[in-house]
Amino acid sequence: MKTPKNLVRLENIHKSFNRNIVLQGISLELNESEVISIIGGNGAGKSTLMKILTGIYQPDAGAIEINGERAGHLNPNSAHEQGVYLVPQEPLLFPNMTVEQNLTIGFKKSKNKVRDDSSKLIKELGWNLDLNRMAATLSIAEQQQLEIIKGLLRNSKVLILDEPTSTLTFSETESLFKVIQQLKQNGVGIFYITHRLDEVFQISTHAVILRDGKVTLKGRIEEFTKDMLIQGLLPVGNEANYEDQFEKGIINRKGEEPILKVENITGDGFRNISFEVYKGEVVGLAGLVGAGRTEIAEAIYGINPIQSGSVSLDGKDITKLSINETVDSGLAYIPEDRFLHGIFSISSVRNNITAQIIKKQGLFIKKKLEEKVASQYIDRLRIKLSSQDDELKSLSGGNQQKAVIARALSMNPKLIIMDEPTRGIDAAARGDIYSIITELKKQGFSILLISSDLEEIERISDRIYAVYQGTSNVVLSLDEINATNVMKAAFGTYEGSDKAHV
Repeated sequence: MKTPKNLVRLENIHKSFNRNIVLQGISLELNESEVISIIGGNGAGKSTLMKILTGIYQPDAGAIEINGERAGHLNPNSAHEQGVYLVPQEPLLFPNMTVEQNLTIGFKKSKNKVRDDSSKLIKELGWNLDLNRMAATLSIAEQQQLEIIKGLLRNSKVLILDEPTSTLTFSETESLFKVIQQLKQNGVGIFYITHRLDEVFQISTHAVILRDGKVTLKGRIEEFTKDMLIQGLLPVGNEANYEDQFEKGIINRKGEEPILKVENITGDGFRNISFEVYKGEVVGLAGLVGAGRTEIAEAIYGINPIQSGSVSLDGKDITKLSINETVDSGLAYIPEDRFLHGIFSISSVRNNITAQIIKKQGLFIKKKLEEKVASQYIDRLRIKLSSQDDELKSLSGGNQQKAVIARALSMNPKLIIMDEPTRGIDAAARGDIYSIITELKKQGFSILLISSDLEEIERISDRIYAVYQGTSNVVLSLDEINATNVMKAAFGTYEGSDKAHV
């Protein structure tokens, strides 16, 4: 039997960004006609590793071989020249240009040659892609087809597919899988990044699990089951008991109405979502990036419309209210990206904390009142600063996040939606945020927690609803919350007793 040609060899790759260690000695090989599925939680290092292979990032240590030759200082152009091409999760096209014009950008070949080669490829792949169509009219599946053709036109022997089915229909996914099988037969090697374990067993020859920048499991696909892959994703000592730290407990809801009641809502990126949050409870929305959790939160808050279903807060229907009306009703939202949506970076800490009060009471509230409110929350949340007049951007990430929480609390909300509350902050600040959440619970605040950190959501939540591909059909009660169940629910493989059949 002929030995397959080695296409890529990654040897002991390390990468850090400042103090954040992302990759810790990754070694992988890809041969022709192989599909290696790379699986890992958010922040495991999957995208960083592939960006190193495509020359977007440079490794801090380690070596790369492509087609048996040591690759020097890679950049995107040299990676393309050596046959490596990344098909991004969100295609990068010029919408006001035709398919053909998008294909010819960056080529030294004549336009006629590119057109002839493109037509031949489209015919061989069995696709119905008109070169004269405007890119803006293409479906997501067709855009990905266009990106794949761009790679094949460069005679790429290594394709990297980053979550290619995240926005595809079932039939579009099946079409893509047929293409992948054909590419395999033609000797193309594929790195396939995915969160969907069913896909791994459909198309892969090999599977690799990344966790915290390390390979925890790798081998031929027939050597694994879904449960084995899930175990490889779990942190060491995943069954540790954190109740003493986070004081979780079963809430007696007899005769009590929920603070937040979400009934069968559908919107952009999610469908048929229902759940409840009671007073003094932390309810987690678990799931991976792209699952639809943020879209759900933004729809509840009023940023995006709800197409059907209803949302009530403390018995009041808030489904179609504006954001200002929702805030006045008692709902606060701490967004995922505080830099884009959560802070006024060049404004003072005081102004950031009191921004909602100013918005409600007018610009000319007394400065003494503003200082009093800011001081109250600076002390309460232990925000480290020199003066209330410090620009918020001068504070650490953790203290900036505390200021965002302070602004939410200043409105005395009935429920706070926290979307990735510890994103981008260090371990000490993370502990402070956890303590704040615990204290808020004791004071009777209700919290809807969204986090991609599955260990975090396991540790803090009293109850968890899992969101997978825009739907939620798993609810974990307190005694069912552990790392294994949360991981399985997030990856769509949970089959426990509290799975709701919808």
